[in-house]
Amino acid sequence: MAGGVGSRFWPMSTHDYPKQFIDVMGVGRSLIQLTVDRLKPICPVENMWVVTNEKYIRIVKEQIPDMPVDNILSEPEARNTAPCIAYACWKIQKQHPDANIVVTPSDALVINTTEYQRVLSKALSYTSDKEAIVTIGIKPSRPETGYGYIAASEPTSVDEIYKVEAFKEKPNLETAEQYLAAGNYYWNAGIFVWNIDTISKAIRTFQPNLASIMDEMAPSFYTDKEKEVVGKLFPTCDKISIDYAVMEKSKDIFTLPAEFGWSDLGSWAACEPYFRRMRMAMPK
Repeated sequence: MAGGVGSRFWPMSTHDYPKQFIDVMGVGRSLIQLTVDRLKPICPVENMWVVTNEKYIRIVKEQIPDMPVDNILSEPEARNTAPCIAYACWKIQKQHPDANIVVTPSDALVINTTEYQRVLSKALSYTSDKEAIVTIGIKPSRPETGYGYIAASEPTSVDEIYKVEAFKEKPNLETAEQYLAAGNYYWNAGIFVWNIDTISKAIRTFQPNLASIMDEMAPSFYTDKEKEVVGKLFPTCDKISIDYAVMEKSKDIFTLPAEFGWSDLGSWAACEPYFRRMRMAMPK
């Protein structure tokens, strides 16, 4: 998902060139390029898909030149994450009916890419033959008030994977401290894993209007009419997040708690610990 405008990273991030396309960390790669890089060991670029605003299509093509053009999806306007994800999944399903999918934001930071790949591989293994949605929970290092939380309940028969009890909105400091002390609350990283049948069935069950719009759009996919049809129908989707649309309604939600040095880089303040770490690592 690469359609955000990164307003909290102004003035570096602008509406014309938002943060996911910027080398925020000063490592020679933009955030979306780093996302592609860390996914390559578990998924070839030809099986990766980007959903972005139509004004950023050129930038995506420039920064990920080996991605097939058909895999770069253009949103005529932002409608939040549920329509974004539905569009990608309906299009993927048309050519890959047995797809097993990871959904991730393009603008987060991951330090330990090896652990990241292990965690995603485990989640993919779990969802490949089950009607299950796995959301990656980040083990909290502090009582953070800027993230939503995932409350885990009983463990499953698979090590590290737990049933989700509830999703929690961004808390105040007192509540965040209680979550940290409880030990079964994790930051919601917005990283989801599912197979194509599971997510399409869930959207049909909980968001039938959204599914109907996707069904109407689908015959145009991979044709020269796709842009016109999507431009007409996609803006009619309700603005709704995947959390509200599906996650908080389904009974088949699981979490895999992880530690791989994640940050959503939602603001300049969120970058400071990583800039400090980089400075400490530099030779004197």
